[in-house]
Amino acid sequence: MWYLQVYAFYEPVAFQPGQEIRLTPIIGAMPEPILAEDVSGIDSDSSPIRFRACFTTPLSLAMLTETYVAYEGPEPLVAPGWFDCFDAQAIGTALERGEALAFLSEAQIQPGVDRVVAVFPDGRAFAWHQLNDSPKD
Repeated sequence: MWYLQVYAFYEPVAFQPGQEIRLTPIIGAMPEPILAEDVSGIDSDSSPIRFRACFTTPLSLAMLTETYVAYEGPEPLVAPGWFDCFDAQAIGTALERGEALAFLSEAQIQPGVDRVVAVFPDGRAFAWHQLNDSPKD
């Protein structure tokens, strides 16, 4: 059972080149791709909130905050230990301290679920799916 929960249901994400990571602009409703490098991610069909990704971006926090929608109440979810680029506790602590900023990647990526991206000043960035308050269909 432990193996099934930790390993069996996760698969690497096959990102579409040039569309790996998208953010929702302040002006306009459609998410748009941002510059993202060294993107790696995992996901599972067994749950809409198992998505995690790690990447880097050359975009500055100043540019991101002026261009994209901030995400209120980000709560990164723990990833399996073997996906060691994603440390939910460290990301969460940095967000609480203002050392990283969270942005809306895509609202309602699945019913009741948003994709959230957190970016650090050095360009390290992380994405995950988070439950939102909207009614589920």
